[in-house]
Amino acid sequence: MEPIWGIDLGGTKVEGIVMFPGAKPETICRMRIPTGYEKGYEHMTAQIVKLVDMMRKESGLNPARIGMGTPGILDPQTQTMKNCNSVCLNGQPLKKDMEQLLGIPVEIANDANCFALAETLYGIVQDVVPNARVVYGLIMGTGVGGGVVIDNKVWSGKQGIAGEWGHNVLDETGKECYCGKRGCVERIISGPELESYYQKISGHYLPLKQIVELDTAGTDTYATQTMNRLVTMFGKAISTVVNILDPDAIVIGGGLGNIDLLYTQGPQELKKHIFNNRAETLFLKPKLGDSAGVFGAAGLVG
Repeated sequence: MEPIWGIDLGGTKVEGIVMFPGAKPETICRMRIPTGYEKGYEHMTAQIVKLVDMMRKESGLNPARIGMGTPGILDPQTQTMKNCNSVCLNGQPLKKDMEQLLGIPVEIANDANCFALAETLYGIVQDVVPNARVVYGLIMGTGVGGGVVIDNKVWSGKQGIAGEWGHNVLDETGKECYCGKRGCVERIISGPELESYYQKISGHYLPLKQIVELDTAGTDTYATQTMNRLVTMFGKAISTVVNILDPDAIVIGGGLGNIDLLYTQGPQELKKHIFNNRAETLFLKPKLGDSAGVFGAAGLVG
């Protein structure tokens, strides 16, 4: 079995791994260095090359190809990056540039797709439903995103935006979103928006973790109201994904993935909105934690 190589490109760090694939992957080498995002695009690509060289020396191996997870999307038509929160990447031909710099093929997917692929190939899906054909991995944290895996391969779609449920409109009277629409899923059930809603109804700010704790304890009606709204809106929002994809499993990543209500009450809310008389979709907590990004990147070439 040949080792596979993956790079997880983030805003603050770029991490790499060399590993043997399988349901229980074996790590040969894993390293990280600062991205240096503030120094611009050419510095970021140079840091990737530096990291690959470091891993070559550490492992004594040479990659035939590399998978790379990015904080944005490679447009299939223009072959340039878009929707990147590391904005210096936007409009850049990252795949072409990295293939020229490294001298090998490079496969690119966004971080949500890498998360979904990692949990499918190496994580919780293997433990609970190893024969799953369709898996949806969603990210709920500061932002809201998602990725689709079909038959153990990322499915990014014609425009590279498959799975991006965070910018479906959930409430047209809601807040304006940076994407240009109003009331996107991200502007209603992301972490910052839940904190904002709690502050609006209570008159004071609390971090989401404390809001969840107060709701669990049953000592704060505003916290309970905030969590009830989360579950209600989550059920409506995720129903559009289930009606279209009907996945075997949904893995919930990001900070909100630790909220138990999404797994206990989420399926009940989903049932109200899908075109079926029952909701059999499995909602799973992720297993890989911070490793998902780099494992998923390697999985792109596994």
